[in-house]
Amino acid sequence: MSIDTETARRVAKLARIAVPEEALPALASEFSAILGFIGQLNEVDVTGVEPMTSVTPQRLKRRADVVTDGNQQAAVLKNAPDAREGFFAVPKVVE
Repeated sequence: MSIDTETARRVAKLARIAVPEEALPALASEFSAILGFIGQLNEVDVTGVEPMTSVTPQRLKRRADVVTDGNQQAAVLKNAPDAREGFFAVPKVVE
């Protein structure tokens, strides 16, 4: 698939990237090369190949899913500008 400079300009605008006019042909050719590589990847036969997350087989470390309070109440409240009775104190915003 070939990308022209007008399409490259539109993609740059949608991505909110300022691309000078003289750099648009180079950007269009890079986009074309990327889409060509994606086309090559689509031609690869992957039937029977399991998806993987890493090249080395490994299992993720698991931990017990236990609910705790974190045991950090004093450390967290130490940073608060105003803490009362173990909670953050904030000004009333709704009357």
